[in-house]
Amino acid sequence: MSGRALLMWDEAVTQYDFGSEHPMDPVRLALTMSLVRAYGLDRAVDVVAAKPAGDSTLRLVHREDYVAAVRAASADPRHADQAYGLGTVDDPAFAGMHEVSALIAGQSVGAAEAVWRGEAAHAVNFAGGLHHAMPGAASGFCIYNDASLAIARLLELGAERVMYVDVDVHHGDGVQAAFWEDPRVLTVSLHEHPRTLFPQTGWPEETGAAGAGEGGAVNVALPAGTGDAGWLRAFHAVVPELVADFRPQVLVTQHGADTHFEDPLAHLAVSLDAQRAVQEACHELAHEYAEGRWLALGGGGYAVVDVVPRSWTHLVGIAAHAPVDPESVIPASWRDEVYARTRQPGPTRMTDGRWPVGFRDWAEGYDPADRLDQAVLATRKAAFPLRGMLA
Repeated sequence: MSGRALLMWDEAVTQYDFGSEHPMDPVRLALTMSLVRAYGLDRAVDVVAAKPAGDSTLRLVHREDYVAAVRAASADPRHADQAYGLGTVDDPAFAGMHEVSALIAGQSVGAAEAVWRGEAAHAVNFAGGLHHAMPGAASGFCIYNDASLAIARLLELGAERVMYVDVDVHHGDGVQAAFWEDPRVLTVSLHEHPRTLFPQTGWPEETGAAGAGEGGAVNVALPAGTGDAGWLRAFHAVVPELVADFRPQVLVTQHGADTHFEDPLAHLAVSLDAQRAVQEACHELAHEYAEGRWLALGGGGYAVVDVVPRSWTHLVGIAAHAPVDPESVIPASWRDEVYARTRQPGPTRMTDGRWPVGFRDWAEGYDPADRLDQAVLATRKAAFPLRGMLA
């Protein structure tokens, strides 16, 4: 296996653009790549552009009629069919939509292939992580589900155990749905409680299809307002035990940055420093249990200047085994670019001032009256026994 990490990047992914009024501003991708370059991380990884996913690849997850509908809307947005979730407020149709969505999917699929074949230890596609797209419909700013397609390709190549860990503030519903009945895939999602946030799924009781799929989905529904200590406590109370039990051949992780306290679309209170801590934990788990095979994806994140570029630059640095010091001063050249593009001042450091972030380990005991601990307990009681694990 190559010791180098891959960073999947094609400038054309910034054409994934729902319009100037939409919160998913592609400037977040351009600014992330610029910050990666400002720190010289593009020299610590192999920057690779994969080809777009073709129809046969897209059909590993998506229905043929849905792909046809995306093509039609892409060719003429006036033909967007809302029955497929296209042309909606969340997923407006735009010219070239199929092509750029297939390109983003192709980056994740290509990354999965490289990791599986041992051509790279780790791979990052921060343009990916579009986890809401369903087999037959767009949803939640997502057209094609690159995460599901990457996992499906790993299975096609012979993987028998793939674990997907999603720490986006929104439930990873599309990936869960794609592998609901497949015991080869274990999906784990930590997200804001469905009572208070889209897509209103991801309850602890959602544990996979009865029979072979039972116990194949694990959901941690976090109370609105959860901050660093609670978020890290929940992650470490659930994910490491599951990884140790399942022993995946590949670990696929989704790192939506919208858990952050500045994010305008959700209600958690997590810092950049806690996000970095979870990225490091995923990296360590991949080395400990998956022979280092790690595919890390982006996802949501709508504080497009202050949060997303810093969070995902940390992710690239960790994958490159060249982590960025949280206390480092961000290069002035990048902040100049931020102002030129957005007329906003950029952040000055790679920390929110909370590094290192502390939390209380689950093994030290729990408080049954605490809302965060209640959420963790609900998950462990619902899912762990189905896997033969102690709740």
